[in-house]
Amino acid sequence: MSVHRTVSAVTKKIILRSKASRKNYLEKIERAINRQPKRKSLGCANIAHGFAACGAGDKNALRNGSGPNLAIVTSYNDMLSAHQPFEFYPDLIRQAARDAGGTAQVAGGVPAMCDGVTQGETGMELSLFSRDVIAMSTAIALSHQMFDASVYLGVCDKIVPGLIIGALAFGHLPAVFIPAGPMTSGLPNEEKGKIRQLYAQGKVGREALLEAESQAYHGPGTCTFYGTANSNQMLMEIMGLHLPGSTFVNPGTQLRDEITKASTKQAMSISALGNQYTPIGKIYDEKAVVNGVVGLLATGGSTNHTMHVVAMAAAAGIALTWDDLAELSKVIPLLTRIYPNGKADVNHFNAAGGMGFLIRELLNAGLLHEDVTTIMGAGLSGYTREPGLDDAGGLTWRDAVKTSGDTSVLRGVAEPFQATGGLNVLEGPLGRAVIKSSSIPGDRHIIQAPCRIFHCQEDLAAAFKADELNRDVIAVVRFQGPKANGMPELHRMTPPLAVLQERGFRVALVTDGRMSGASGKVPAAIHVTPEAADGGPIARLMDGDVIRIDATKGTMDVLVDAMEFGNRPLATKDMSDNEQGTGRELFAAFRNLAGRADQGASIFGMIE
Repeated sequence: MSVHRTVSAVTKKIILRSKASRKNYLEKIERAINRQPKRKSLGCANIAHGFAACGAGDKNALRNGSGPNLAIVTSYNDMLSAHQPFEFYPDLIRQAARDAGGTAQVAGGVPAMCDGVTQGETGMELSLFSRDVIAMSTAIALSHQMFDASVYLGVCDKIVPGLIIGALAFGHLPAVFIPAGPMTSGLPNEEKGKIRQLYAQGKVGREALLEAESQAYHGPGTCTFYGTANSNQMLMEIMGLHLPGSTFVNPGTQLRDEITKASTKQAMSISALGNQYTPIGKIYDEKAVVNGVVGLLATGGSTNHTMHVVAMAAAAGIALTWDDLAELSKVIPLLTRIYPNGKADVNHFNAAGGMGFLIRELLNAGLLHEDVTTIMGAGLSGYTREPGLDDAGGLTWRDAVKTSGDTSVLRGVAEPFQATGGLNVLEGPLGRAVIKSSSIPGDRHIIQAPCRIFHCQEDLAAAFKADELNRDVIAVVRFQGPKANGMPELHRMTPPLAVLQERGFRVALVTDGRMSGASGKVPAAIHVTPEAADGGPIARLMDGDVIRIDATKGTMDVLVDAMEFGNRPLATKDMSDNEQGTGRELFAAFRNLAGRADQGASIFGMIE
């Protein structure tokens, strides 16, 4: 089937806009290609350092052999459930590499912080910037130039985008991303959400809240709701950087181990030393980027990716804009209902048909580019399959199901949950913002109410407890952008606002901060840009100004005379308390360099 005219038109715009920068990027890749083992170009002392600690077999292969050497870049730590399974991956990868006639070494580790742990704490102010730290850490790991291909072990929020940016800096190297998979289902997310709201109202204590949270987050693997971590994994598969169907296989299973081994062998097979050379810089092209955006829209993916996809694309010389996302959102149907957009979790999604079904539906409707290169070769059609084990315990693939096993979770294009995408861009006199419309009840897509101004989420919580918000209200929480304090996630505001909504009030949130992929059912215009600390008009708002948010039209208006509003002075805030402690003093340069949210909020600069 031919590609949908809007998908085709947006792709052509991106290609034209990126012509010069993409050409420069691809020329850089060509200059770095080496058809002999990369280590052979190093000096004797250099390579001796590189294999000094290896066992005899690997040392001999690295010294005398002609097989590829695989870099393992890992985000392993055993504090975070999503990354704990990676503890055992290097041994599997090393042996699989040997079996394929090569070697593998852990090239380096990257930090992996969890927004769930730092939520509402000062450490959250380092979270967004950790993406760029991860990119730089990846570059350091690969800078030894001992490697002919690479595998990346990462799952959650900023980790995968950071790994992608770092990998694209070494775009001549083939790259395979290996997921860890989601934890098994625990306490249903909806029940967990109810306990959080009861706690916010003081109706249950901390012990009940902790028990609910512990039942929800109970074992190894990613959190099972459809937040940034699982949106990351969907993105890697739909862009052809995972093995087909490998994204949502639970950790600690034989199938998961076989996928890891097969991923390793695939990375070896596409190195420059063979006949299937497939560098990541050529896989990650304009069509792949559009496919990723389509996947995010069709699944109601994380709002964090409205920044990440822009920054990731820029690392490959591709100029992606929020306008592209907005244009695509008008034609991409919403095909999933996964918490917080529904009651199900990602395990239910996978059981209903998962990525193979989703990709087939989008391909058949002409909403994805099939003619792309993946780690498996040419064409995205190979990703309409799902993995399984044969009678001998080896890995095999079968066609994904033709019909959804649960239409309350996953649907085809002919009967979507809504006709347009789950993410929308808002624009108006306050600037630009994004809203996760897939999680909002239909009668809440338009909210008009007087605003109440806050400069931190703690002040909003205090106002709620003091019963100052029992009315129609749009809460404005500003000075939360990347230049102000690193743009922390603000999920502690969700339970009180959800309580107000359930009391029948028309409520919404406007903020230059983040709410992530776990945005709840309260309308939230987030990532407002320009931010207050950068002179954005959100800093001109005053208590009582009437704001109108219209997710259907993509508008965000303040119903104040334009001349009066434009002549108001910009509010200011003393941010000195956000500059010290919990390592924040080390990130002053990042705050100064950070770009706008709609430009990726990156310190690396964007394509003009």
